[in-house]
Amino acid sequence: MLNKNDIEKILPHRDPFLLVDEIIEVTDTKAKGIKYVNENEYYFKGHFPNEPVMPGVLIIEALAQVGGIVALSKDDLRGKIAYLTGISDAKFRKVVKPGDKLILECEMTKFRRGFGFGEGKAYVDDELVCEAKISFAIR
Repeated sequence: MLNKNDIEKILPHRDPFLLVDEIIEVTDTKAKGIKYVNENEYYFKGHFPNEPVMPGVLIIEALAQVGGIVALSKDDLRGKIAYLTGISDAKFRKVVKPGDKLILECEMTKFRRGFGFGEGKAYVDDELVCEAKISFAIR
């Protein structure tokens, strides 16, 4: 289990753009993280303020950050940066609102010549809210 301080040792992101609060599972190929969606998040002030919804692009970014944990936890890649290079087959199934506990799962399907490919899924209360395929370059 990794808390926010541990995550900051692996990822270069910082608040307000570090979107993962905890990592509850990590293996060589997959990780599971948590984002506690708080009503005080900066984006709720302007994104449907009377009916706040977490922007889908930020859910995708959170999934990518969990994928980055998988890649950058490897000893030979520590200290490197994973740049998001592609998003495909993204689907948004339900809205994510303040008070939700967003469970983020990312499984890396392939690593090749400095590139990683993965599949991410996000859940709230065991319901799939978002899924996407991601790719990234490691530098």
